Amino acid sequence: MKLDFIAIGNIDDSKVNMRHGRKAPEVTDILPTVRKRGIIVPVVVRPAEAEGRFELVAGRRRVHAARLALAEEGADPELARVPAAIMEAGDDAAALEASLIENLARLDPDEVTQWETFVRLVKEGREVDDIAATFGLPEPTIRRVLALGNLLPRIRDLYRAEKIDRTTVRHLTLASKSQQKAWLALFDDPDPYVPTGHQLKAWLFGGQSIAAKVALFDLETYAGATIADLFGDDRYFADADAFWTAQNAAVEARRTAYIEDGWSDVVVVPPSEHFHSWEYEKAGKRKGGRVYIDVRGNGEVTFHEGYVTRTEARRAERGEMAEGEKPQRPELTSTMQTYVDLHRHAAVRAALLDPPGVALRLMVAHAIVGSHLWTVRPEPQSTRNDEVRESVETSRGEAVFDARRRAVLDVLGFSREEPTVTGGNGDDYGVAGVFLRLLALPDPVIMDVIAVVMGETLAAGSAAVEAVGGEIGVAMADWWQADEALFSLLRDREVLGRIVADVAGETIASANAKEKSKTLKRIVADHLDGADGRAKVEGWASIRSITRRSC
Repeated sequence: MKLDFIAIGNIDDSKVNMRHGRKAPEVTDILPTVRKRGIIVPVVVRPAEAEGRFELVAGRRRVHAARLALAEEGADPELARVPAAIMEAGDDAAALEASLIENLARLDPDEVTQWETFVRLVKEGREVDDIAATFGLPEPTIRRVLALGNLLPRIRDLYRAEKIDRTTVRHLTLASKSQQKAWLALFDDPDPYVPTGHQLKAWLFGGQSIAAKVALFDLETYAGATIADLFGDDRYFADADAFWTAQNAAVEARRTAYIEDGWSDVVVVPPSEHFHSWEYEKAGKRKGGRVYIDVRGNGEVTFHEGYVTRTEARRAERGEMAEGEKPQRPELTSTMQTYVDLHRHAAVRAALLDPPGVALRLMVAHAIVGSHLWTVRPEPQSTRNDEVRESVETSRGEAVFDARRRAVLDVLGFSREEPTVTGGNGDDYGVAGVFLRLLALPDPVIMDVIAVVMGETLAAGSAAVEAVGGEIGVAMADWWQADEALFSLLRDREVLGRIVADVAGETIASANAKEKSKTLKRIVADHLDGADGRAKVEGWASIRSITRRSC
């Protein structure tokens, strides 16, 4: 790491900065000092891919304050030179640590922010003890923060906003996703009692009724009694012991079936323990992956197929075997296994030609989950301009799309609080699991899912957007209207002149051709609002006036 001065215009925000992607930071406390004395404490940067540019790893508030000060009249030009400690390029994990260490030293981030960064470190290959040693925190503290990954995003947001306390969150990390959804329903309803703190533990694990829908066995052949609620919509087991006798037998039968299907091991996780996905990595059947059967105290059973511990995954990457492990001779040679796999593949894809509805659902499952042959990412809709971000987020188009997306998340069994349908929501189920869910849906619902998936993965600014808009006949006036963000971004006088001609006519545009941009913007705004005696222009949305393209 070396120290140097860098032009502020050559510094870009880095995605490894723990506060990347948030709104512009609050800098009123440091702005006067930066305005008068500049940046005193060096920021941390690393070389970017573009020659001469740098990514900001730590020091976002200082750089943002310097940019604001530079924009003021009479600003000291020395503010454009930023003292920086320059890291080596390429090590994301080291950059994440540098960002979090500095932010921990400056201001303790909330546990949810710590979780977001710790999870990224785990994905970069850091072990829990390594993270603990780096930040000087006990391992149980790291594990407690990582356990927040078991929560639905909305519960994490409530905790971040201090609307629920730590004890409540600790117990919710032990709850299944369906229990968390049930708890959120109580939280949102102003009338029912909402269990929190230690009462929540009793609600989750003590004396609760076991719903018939969680049974793995056939209820028609079940010898025990079930009781319906007052509306008959749900049934519950009258005898918990009888239920567990039948449920455990069904779990054992499923375990035996997995073993017979060729899985190397099947681990039953009892109600007293819990399967935390962040402690494991995905691994296929042929790569030694296990099946973990997670049994919950409320009777729910979740099957996690194809996982190994992170330690085992790291050992496999290094080509090492576990202590005491002996090389095992495979039942089939690799060539024979390839022979079987390729013939099976040839038969299935040929048979897939006849039922197009099945092929369609399989394609949608791949688009949602991805595979080593499919890389599908949602359009990030990224911008560094806060006005642009707010303008898009509050637009009618985003509101309509988000409502439909939440409906699709619900029908697929995902959390409605997830930001996207694509991009990893189906990881816990895999392509096969999502495919089986889609098979149960009728064609009109599948088309709704496809529309949302395609909308999420449609690249902004691409020719495809223009082609689709032209085919559908998108009228921008129905979806967009000029706002403050547009006027703040308009700087080209030729473009402004075209807009004035659009809304006010060629005569007014020619008469004001030499006016300042501020005057031209006011003329446009007055015509759109019908203010200052101007005739109001309804439904103006001429993208052609702003760029030379149109929908």
